[in-house]
Amino acid sequence: MLLIKSKRDDLLGPLQSVSGIVEKRHTLPILSNVLIEKSGSALTLLATDIEVQIRTTAPASAGDAAAVTVGARKLQDILRSLPESAEVSLTLEDKRLQVRAGKSRFNLQTLPAADYPRMALNEGDHIDLRLTQKQLKHLFALVQYAMAQQDIRYYLNGLLLVVTGAEVRVVATDGHRLALASEEIGGSHPRTEVILPRKTVIELFKLLSDTDAPVDIRIGGNQVLFRFGDIELVSKLIDGKFPDYERVVPQNHPKILRLSRLPLLQSLQRAAILTNEKFRGVRLVLADGSLKIISTNAEQEEAQEELDVEFSGEPLDVGFNVNYLLDILNNLAVDEVECHLNDPNSSALFTIAGNAGFKYVVMPMRI
Repeated sequence: MLLIKSKRDDLLGPLQSVSGIVEKRHTLPILSNVLIEKSGSALTLLATDIEVQIRTTAPASAGDAAAVTVGARKLQDILRSLPESAEVSLTLEDKRLQVRAGKSRFNLQTLPAADYPRMALNEGDHIDLRLTQKQLKHLFALVQYAMAQQDIRYYLNGLLLVVTGAEVRVVATDGHRLALASEEIGGSHPRTEVILPRKTVIELFKLLSDTDAPVDIRIGGNQVLFRFGDIELVSKLIDGKFPDYERVVPQNHPKILRLSRLPLLQSLQRAAILTNEKFRGVRLVLADGSLKIISTNAEQEEAQEELDVEFSGEPLDVGFNVNYLLDILNNLAVDEVECHLNDPNSSALFTIAGNAGFKYVVMPMRI
């Protein structure tokens, strides 16, 4: 039974869109598979890990109506290895999926489509909002690196999405630093706060494009739905109380430095080479007209960088984890950043001139 005959890329593109969430090793073997459904002139691909589900459709002319599940990574690797111009056919025979291209032939094991788990969509109360793909991707880019990874405080392993009135705000923190960004989207929405899982955010960031095409978001119950282009992503939400992020943002720090992002980034990258591998600390030593970046390690080696800055006043010597400083500078696409400092025991606040919606807070460390 012929499922589909198409150009390699017409099949590989949709498959790559859904297979990012597929776990290589899963307790349920079927969750390593992708569900392929052919109906009329449409081919639907669906993947899930029970927490997140991604579905996409692609046009398909030839082929019979059928549904099957097959190893997502294996099929993707086969398609990737074929020439770009290859004509590919998928045929279902004796519980095997045969992939043919030119003189190449692969027989893959399948599992029944009826056994494939699907996430049911909540039909209860919900709120709907619309952003452009560019807006949402930009918001994620500004904060996602600050999410925790496998923290025992499970609510930190994700991103807080706050909708209020005409504004969308995203916040991420791992307890040592915090990133916050907001965007005006128009309309008037009831205040809603949900925590998106880390995996959902990372997958969305990969799938969203830098265009003004819309993303429709539906938040309801314990799940959120994103629709854009040919993709529909459904995700469970993290149930927990996110920290009071507004209390963490420093107010009225007196020492404000305007710094060129690239020279600061390069100086920190060089200083990072000689930091202690475990603690990754650098000292920022501020004096009249000068900002020194100093690092040392257990072998008594030292790196020192110096930047000219417009500053006069009380000197300051404060330590930070260099990785947290590099993260912010690597993820901003601006020429200048503003750094707000106070004393050796206070967090640093990074902002962008002309963008009141962005804030990045880093806790100090003793060095």
